[in-house]
Amino acid sequence: MTAELARIPLTLRLAAPRGFCAGVDRAIQIVEKAIALHGAPIYVRHEIVHNRTVVERLEALGAVFVDELSECPPDRPVVFSAHGVPKAVPAEAQRRNMIYLDATCPLVSKVHVEADRHYRDGHHILLIGHEGHPEVIGTMGQLPDGAITLIETVADVEAFEAADATKLSFVTQTTLSVDDTAEIVTALRRRFPAIAAPRKEDICYATSNRQDAVKAIAEGCDLLLVIGAPNSSNSKRLVEVGLRAGAKASHLIQTAAEIDWTWFDGVRLAGLTAGASAPEDLVEEVIAAVGARFVVSVEEVTVTREDVVFKLPRALAG
Repeated sequence: MTAELARIPLTLRLAAPRGFCAGVDRAIQIVEKAIALHGAPIYVRHEIVHNRTVVERLEALGAVFVDELSECPPDRPVVFSAHGVPKAVPAEAQRRNMIYLDATCPLVSKVHVEADRHYRDGHHILLIGHEGHPEVIGTMGQLPDGAITLIETVADVEAFEAADATKLSFVTQTTLSVDDTAEIVTALRRRFPAIAAPRKEDICYATSNRQDAVKAIAEGCDLLLVIGAPNSSNSKRLVEVGLRAGAKASHLIQTAAEIDWTWFDGVRLAGLTAGASAPEDLVEEVIAAVGARFVVSVEEVTVTREDVVFKLPRALAG
């Protein structure tokens, strides 16, 4: 980068809220406290949250990340990820007499409870979400095969045929685009007016707040950077929301090292945010990297304040 370019002024709009949500913070604390209580190694089924930096830090403390319970020795504790697991997973842990800790976000657990309630009422459940996402796998695994149909698009709504349109309910993945989901819900209610909705919005407060914050900074931005993992649903949605809200370009990066500085050619107003699994030090790292190349003026745009805290499992709460 030339000295001339280093003197070019750049305004950086910083979205707030951003970064860790209460569910992610709780999940990380569960792993840390489990290691402190039981010693290393502690096994974790799947990434505790979708962020490599977080995972690598926990690995350094003594966490071992695995894909399945079969990879865990029966004499060491195992933690289930924040995204939730099918019912068969804790059942298998109990069968093997394993110590296990469930780090499922309470707002994901709320969706599980809703789905179970609708099922007990004799309803078929439509789950709005993305195929293959761990949260979707966990939610569908709460009930017998065939009890839940996955809906990803409005086209899926149009193609779905109900055995009994008076016995339908819907739930949603917690990390979806608020606007996309509203469009799907509108289509569901048009086709199935009697469909039962969640008592309270399933898309979590943190997802909604981060999308609102991106909408507040995106208009007029030449470039929007979203810090998050490529397998993070809520982070990928922020990229999409930013483009729809007026950003000329939007990119998902995991760290400052992934920035392609040609993205900044002609940029005078940029936006920055972080998905719910991304720690604040990654935000600071990006600000420092941009500041090393431009004369940066940081403007934080706050749409709301978050004070949500989730309790730890009783076994770790001492």
